[in-house]
Parts: sequence; C-alpha cells; structure tokens
Amino acid sequence: MNPYGQTEEKEEPAAMVVATQAREVAEIQAAMAIAKKFPRNEKACADRIILACQRNSLAESATYEYSKGGTAITGPSIRLAEAMAMAWGNMQFGVRELEQRHGESTVEAFAIDLENNVRCVKVFQVRHHRDTKSGGYTIKDQREIYELVANQGSRRVRACILALIPGDVVEAAVDQCDKTLSEHCDMSTDNIKKMVDAFSALGVTKEMIESRIQRSIDAITKANVIGLRKVYNSIKDGMSSAKEWFPVPDEKTGTQTVKKNAPIQSAGSSTAANSTGENAAEKK
Repeated sequence: MNPYGQTEEKEEPAAMVVATQAREVAEIQAAMAIAKKFPRNEKACADRIILACQRNSLAESATYEYSKGGTAITGPSIRLAEAMAMAWGNMQFGVRELEQRHGESTVEAFAIDLENNVRCVKVFQVRHHRDTKSGGYTIKDQREIYELVANQGSRRVRACILALIPGDVVEAAVDQCDKTLSEHCDMSTDNIKKMVDAFSALGVTKEMIESRIQRSIDAITKANVIGLRKVYNSIKDGMSSAKEWFPVPDEKTGTQTVKKNAPIQSAGSSTAANSTGENAAEKK
C-alpha cells in the first residue's frame, strides 16, 4: 500500500482548481480586451433592443406581474433581461454552482460589463427540497437539483443584468413590449385555448381563470389576455404563485379564496414598471 497515495488524491483536485481559475482569468482578460477594442454604440444597441421588442414572440414572455402590498407591480422578465444583455453587447452573464454539500448548493449568479469592467454578483444557497401540499420532500435526483438551481439562479441573473443596463433603456424596452402585445394580441379561439392549456400545466383551471376575470373565456377581452400573460410569466418564473392570483377551492367549505387580491391590469396600466422584482425573487 502506498502511504502517499491519499495525499496525491487530495492534491490533484487542488491543482485542477488552480488550472481552472487561471483559464477563467485568461478568458475574462481576453474578452475585456476585445470589448475595449470594439466598444458598444449605445444608441445602436438601444435601437437593437427596441427592434427585438417588436417581435411578438419576445413580447409575449417579456414582462411579468406580481402583487406587493395590494399593488400590481410589473417589470422585465428573465427572457427580456437576457435579450437586452445580448443586444447591449460586451456582457457576460450566467449561473455557476460553487459547491454542493449537506443537501444544499452554494450558487453564484453574475453579470459582467466587460467594457466598463463592472460586475454584479449574487451568491446564495439553494436547499435541495421541494414543497408539496403533503409537506414536501428532499430532492436527490441530479436532474431535479439542476432544474431547481437553474430556476432560482435565473432570477438572480435577471437582477444582475438589470443592475448593469441603464434604467431608461429598460423602461423603453418594457413600453415597446406592451405596445407590441397590444398591436398583435391574438384573440383567436385556438390561441385562447393554448393559453388555458398553458395555465392548466401550472395547476390553474379554466374555471379559476373565469372566476379571476369575472367573465366567460368566450367573452375574454384583449386587456384580459395581456394581463394574464404577465401573470403566467410571473408564476412560471417563480416570482409569484398561482394561489396569489386565482381563487383556490377550500376543501372543507367548497368556497374559493384568493391569497392576494391584486388586479389583472392591461398593458401599460401597472405601476413601478422599472422594478427589478429582486426582493420578490429572494423570498422564493
């Protein structure tokens, strides 16, 4: 038996870590050098963002809505933040798992403005646990852990990106997305059915939607559809839960109650459009 074998096994990971860190530093330095050589034209970048927001496919997933103190707050979603970062240029962003031990992951979300040498980093813990109506359970499957980390990490990445892009550019992007939705809102029967099916996957039934908008699905308005899209994005991104928006039947009485009675508003009518929603994300 080699008495030094155990020592060699401990040193190898350390050497790999040093090599990885050196490679990452070299990559960042190279990216910063290129960013300095080809600086962004802010007007052209802002124009690219507005142009991207004129695409209906992006506009549909561009904004979310959640309730805070009885007031409906709307802001740019994760998808819009990523689209803005790519159009703004000379930026890097992402999520990396730093450590996994004792049933939780230590995760870092980051965004870097390579041209201005400014970075925003958020380090947080993700517990390997999923809550259910029956009390929840510990997650051990690596795929589920990855999905949980990615979901919570994406919300922090969003906050990091929005911290580096000028607020007026973000506001202009949100406004353009609202205009695009209003101009190209698909009110066809097939599209309404797709929306109902999408909510169904989140545990929201057609009856719950009708109770929320106080009318039959067949009589739904354009403002209702636009508002529901924001709510859907909010629930899907983890900014809020379905029970905060839709009446949930009480198992004992059969009556329906809503945890937070925030109105579903039409595009452009919500307040605090430039909110990052970071506080709401941290609570999830």
